[in-house]
Amino acid sequence: MVRAIMLGILILISFLLQTAVFSFIPLAGVVPNLMLVLTMSFGLMRGRKEGLLVGFFCGILVDLFCGFAIGPYAMIYMYFGYANGFFHRFYYVEDVLLPMVMIAANDFLYGSVVYVIFFLLRNHLDYGFYLKNIIVPEMIYTVLVTLILYKVYMLINRALKRLEEGSET
Repeated sequence: MVRAIMLGILILISFLLQTAVFSFIPLAGVVPNLMLVLTMSFGLMRGRKEGLLVGFFCGILVDLFCGFAIGPYAMIYMYFGYANGFFHRFYYVEDVLLPMVMIAANDFLYGSVVYVIFFLLRNHLDYGFYLKNIIVPEMIYTVLVTLILYKVYMLINRALKRLEEGSET
């Protein structure tokens, strides 16, 4: 129960930071994708099921407040959370390289999927422009923010594990 409440709070905080705080301090005209960082982090730290659930709720929140339909972002984030959960077996707490590589790959794929779904299907065919001006700057900004946020999420996950282990005994 504590885990669910804490994840709900983290999802709300990430959403508010992404939409309200970082939108006022854009770097190269883009904001970091904090919802993707949260989804990747908990998928990597806790596995496929939790990555999928965190991704679903992050995506639903984005769909409700920023999308034009309910579902596209929820599906995108769910797939990313589930896919990141596969790397849970290779995850070591001290390793920072794997999360950085994962978030860079996730953000690049996220930008490409969003381009295909929301732009290519509406006959906007200039992928090079979108790649240069949106995908790559957002990827770099997200990786830089992940350096800080991932450590915070790691500490929160460690505290939640201690609470769960303490309540089992």
